[in-house]
Amino acid sequence: MLILILGLVIFLGLHLLPVQASLKASLVGKLGAGAYKGLVSLGAFVGLVLIVWGYDLTRAAGALVIWQPPTGMRHLTLLLMVPFFPLLIATYVPGKIRATVKHPMLTAVKLWAFAHLLANGTLPDMLIFGSFLAWGVIDRISLKRRGVQPPAPVASFTSGDWIAIGVGLLLYVVTIVRLHLLLIGVSPLG
Repeated sequence: MLILILGLVIFLGLHLLPVQASLKASLVGKLGAGAYKGLVSLGAFVGLVLIVWGYDLTRAAGALVIWQPPTGMRHLTLLLMVPFFPLLIATYVPGKIRATVKHPMLTAVKLWAFAHLLANGTLPDMLIFGSFLAWGVIDRISLKRRGVQPPAPVASFTSGDWIAIGVGLLLYVVTIVRLHLLLIGVSPLG
């Protein structure tokens, strides 16, 4: 469990650096923008590896069950996850979705975390998904307070929106049918 917690602290701690604008500015000033980005990326990768490894270790050891979600929660999670991949892709593709949602990646992460909290009741699941949900909420509030401007409004759907929806839904289907079982060891379809 300590490896999982260490991974969460490293990964999410590094992703919270922009919340502390003066700390980030100080680090960029001392290291330079390129070195800062490189070190944060390397550290985030290490944190992610520790999260995956720690989660695998806790599952293998028999994770403490906090609550047993009803079967219906699994179905609700599948439904809530439908916009996840389109939102992630919309982060990188200009269009109406990105302009309307303002911060589609944060929205996707919060949706992913909330949906998975509904369907998983073990302590490691609650730590991971609860931490990511908290980070998403904190970061979204921070963006607003720091005055980060969302993309300019877009009048109508663009080809980028259709790409985000099409590719996103394809990724969703591939994930629930095969990838989730392959990568996580659990089929979302039961």
